[in-house]
Amino acid sequence: MNITRENIDDLNAILKIEIGKPDYEDNIETVLKEYRRRTNLKGFRPGTAPMGIVRKMFGKTVMAEEINKLISESIQKYIVDEKLELIGGPLQRTNENEEYDFDNTENFTFTFDLGIAPVFEIKLSKKNKLNSYDITIDEKMKDDHITNYKRRFGEIQQVDAIEEKDVIRGKIEAIDSNGTPAPGGPAVEETAIGADLIKDDAIKQMFIGKKINDTIDFDLKKAFPNENEIAGILGIKKEEVETAGEAFRFTVNAISRFKPAEAGQELYDKIYGEGEVTTEEEFMKEIEEELALGLKRDSGYKLNLDAKKLVIDKTPIDLPEEFLKKWLLKATENSTMEQIEADFESFKNDMKWQLIKNKIVVDNNIDVSSEEMYNEAVRITMMQLYQYGLYHFTQEQISDFAKESLKREDDVKKIGDRIIEGKVIENIKSLVKIENKSITIDAFNKLFAVN
Repeated sequence: MNITRENIDDLNAILKIEIGKPDYEDNIETVLKEYRRRTNLKGFRPGTAPMGIVRKMFGKTVMAEEINKLISESIQKYIVDEKLELIGGPLQRTNENEEYDFDNTENFTFTFDLGIAPVFEIKLSKKNKLNSYDITIDEKMKDDHITNYKRRFGEIQQVDAIEEKDVIRGKIEAIDSNGTPAPGGPAVEETAIGADLIKDDAIKQMFIGKKINDTIDFDLKKAFPNENEIAGILGIKKEEVETAGEAFRFTVNAISRFKPAEAGQELYDKIYGEGEVTTEEEFMKEIEEELALGLKRDSGYKLNLDAKKLVIDKTPIDLPEEFLKKWLLKATENSTMEQIEADFESFKNDMKWQLIKNKIVVDNNIDVSSEEMYNEAVRITMMQLYQYGLYHFTQEQISDFAKESLKREDDVKKIGDRIIEGKVIENIKSLVKIENKSITIDAFNKLFAVN
């Protein structure tokens, strides 16, 4: 076997592999003997079929498989031995001169395009600036946070008369011009209508104030212009709506109203656990701490995004673009070159980030300890709980959840990657100047629209 590399430039190379019969024939014979042992042919005892027949049946397939295996193993060994840093993977060249006749050929030559990882330097300094945003907590944010709690712990009540936001359950049936049930018309014994979803104001007012057992005759298609909504109310297919008629009678059977929870001890106990918060002052302090925690997380997320963007923008990195486009086309199922071209700028930034991240990891000997894995699992668990307003779990319970996540292989990989990326971004932030800046939540949200 002979492997040679021709460097086209700093980013592209061609790898040529020449193999002959001595390189693969022993492996082929070994595999064919195993095939023979497992082959049952009529007229022969198991495992005694003539090798000539076995070779005729399986020889070409085995030869192709063993040569491909040999090539793959040889390339990987060459890459390791030569300490090559590649982007993507080796991309085999195919042309008319490389159509192989495995029946009659013993010597083969395979060529591959290689994308070479670029050499670059990260040159950030204190001349480069990032903003760390201190987001102001205003009264609206506090009111909205409390409102969310009230809705989360609210309840559905049955009431006697319809108001605008109620859900009404009852019987609906088609009627004719005389106000009597239409023969063969749609009729449903039990359906539901949201009063606030009625599009026609006049029809909506016909429902407001009605009580149990009251009836309302109305134009269903005027009340609900959307065919999907009508199909749901009548329990029919969308295609059947057109012939369903317009005049309907609704008989009220039940009226449901959502009532938000009221601020007070009962709500405090539901949120934080019994007796943990007992006064309005303590409640408002908890609200402010929860908001501050969320805003600090959002501000940190924005700072990390900006640090990542800064290092990508300030680090010139050349890539073997044509090679990468061909590699992506082959590696991505059902893609076209037009799609690759359209998404290529985004891909380039992702590739640059991976290269930068890997360099920072190597240059700074960044690794992950088991203690860091556990602490990050705890942090992620707490974030997930807080996302749903669950602040009352004990540290022991959170620890148990975290330990369970570290038993799952996918979670371990995600957590490890998150820690590595976090350390890389912290390294980037240590190289630049970070300025604190106060900002309103509206102005902060607009920063994401700009990016």
